[in-house]
Amino acid sequence: MPDFFDSNVLFAFALTVFAGLSTGIGSAIAFFAKRTNTRFLSISLGFSAGVMIYVSFVEIFVKAKDALTSEMGATKGSLITVIAFFGGMLVIALIDKFIPSSENPHEMYRIEDMKPENCYVTPDGTRVCDLNGQKLEFKPGETAIKIESESSKSLRQSMSEESADNFGSGSHEHRQKLMRMGVFTALAVGIHNFPEGLATFISALHDPSIAIPIAIAIAIHNIPEGIAVSVPVYFATGSKRKAFRLSFLSGLSEPAGALIGYLILMPFLSETLMGIVFASVAGIMVFISLDELLPSAREYGEPHLSIYGMVAGMAVMAASLILLS
Repeated sequence: MPDFFDSNVLFAFALTVFAGLSTGIGSAIAFFAKRTNTRFLSISLGFSAGVMIYVSFVEIFVKAKDALTSEMGATKGSLITVIAFFGGMLVIALIDKFIPSSENPHEMYRIEDMKPENCYVTPDGTRVCDLNGQKLEFKPGETAIKIESESSKSLRQSMSEESADNFGSGSHEHRQKLMRMGVFTALAVGIHNFPEGLATFISALHDPSIAIPIAIAIAIHNIPEGIAVSVPVYFATGSKRKAFRLSFLSGLSEPAGALIGYLILMPFLSETLMGIVFASVAGIMVFISLDELLPSAREYGEPHLSIYGMVAGMAVMAASLILLS
């Protein structure tokens, strides 16, 4: 078992930290960007899927099969590789199944969902906010916010960071529901990120040349997850700081997955176990790409853009494997 402070181990762990904490980047983008660049996001998510699919089939699955066939023979090794591959898919599918769809971290939220322009005031003084199609009503007696007029300028002033504490003093039922949604989304992101952290860590230990593109791909797909955590928490509390903190913390499960992988798997990491883990990692990444990244990319932008991004991701991954071989 390599020492934790070995340079290879530290590098592998650093990659998982980078990939995981990009949820915080998503949250920060939501606060500082004016609108979602849907075309860019669609291409980026497609690119991420292309990287993960290509490296899973061309590199990781092949390495897993080579390791297992050399230890077990051609027939048995190939069979175990395939079983481990679909086993990885099954694990991530079960995780998805037991997370309610309303708290799924891949529910599409756009940056403009964070903006006060999504709120308006009715003639009777009720403040109505739209959160991704969900109407939230705050009666005049349920809020301490002073709204001077119905203009977006007044709304922006009244819902600024200085008024954050008042923003969250509206309907207790609405705030409780939104806060629960945000917390469960953060937990869902954490559960999803755990196997991704393990995948990045094991890949980096075995071959840093394939781990770096994987980490970048995972980081890209974690950015919209950060937005998904931030939106409901911000609407529940009015605090950008709290929304960012929860989003940031949800990404810590990625390095946690790496750490647990190091503590549990490394003492027993034989060639056979490495092959099984690699095949499982390939299955996890292919499932995430097909079930989450590509559908999200299509929903954010034009269908063809996600495919262009995917092809570009495959091409970049292929070029990097050739150059670093």
